[in-house]
Amino acid sequence: MIENKDHRVGNEANGANGANEAHGAYEAYGAYEAYEANGAYEANEAYEAHEPYEVYGAHRPIAPKPFLPKKGNYEGLLVYKKATAIYDLTFYFTQRFLAKGDRTIDQMVQAARSGKQNIAEGSAASATSAETELKLTNVARASMKELLVDYEDYLRVRNLQQWSLQDERSVKTREFCKHHVEAADFMTDIDRRSDEAIANIAITLLHQFDNMMGKFISRLQSDFVEQGGIRERMTAARLGYRSTQKTRIEELEAENARLRARIAELESQKGGRG
Repeated sequence: MIENKDHRVGNEANGANGANEAHGAYEAYGAYEAYEANGAYEANEAYEAHEPYEVYGAHRPIAPKPFLPKKGNYEGLLVYKKATAIYDLTFYFTQRFLAKGDRTIDQMVQAARSGKQNIAEGSAASATSAETELKLTNVARASMKELLVDYEDYLRVRNLQQWSLQDERSVKTREFCKHHVEAADFMTDIDRRSDEAIANIAITLLHQFDNMMGKFISRLQSDFVEQGGIRERMTAARLGYRSTQKTRIEELEAENARLRARIAELESQKGGRG
């Protein structure tokens, strides 16, 4: 008696600008050349195929490919950490050196807060709206530019010195700010610093922040051009899913036809021997 061996088949799943960089004096402040996203903006490149289905019996359903990008980790962004340091420094500065009731206190604190909060809000909205993310990120950048002017005005109207780029203090400050992003790094021994020193540290941080934001926004624009918005990703995911289903059905039908032919051949051989 001839036994009909099980036939199993496996099926593999089938596997989107110009730089807005700061220039002139901003570059001289030694901003980072690239920002780190800690994987928050990496596309979901790998997609595991389902387990091979069985010709005999029910096969596993096709798992749809995820289309929402892995975003939202704003706390891991260097620009957010830098913005937090600027906010903490500004809050301390305004409480210590500006007179109670001075409207500049609220203006400076709110500008610093807007810079930080809009990065967080934009990142949180990024998975479903690239337009919202870009809009809020630009708002954050504009708010910090407003804060920069406030610090420069503070020094000018009080006849305090805004350090030149060649000043030794400025050189050391740029180097420190370049390699430190945590807010706590800038609060150590801050009570021993003058208003002139803290204002110049903040100005350095703000120039570096603006340079980083230029690169960050350029990256967001490139991601949108390459990967599209949520509607485009949804459409692509749906079409890809349907294409995978169609391919699998065609392969199953072809395999079933092959098996039927083989069964007919075996039955014919068996009948001939009888």
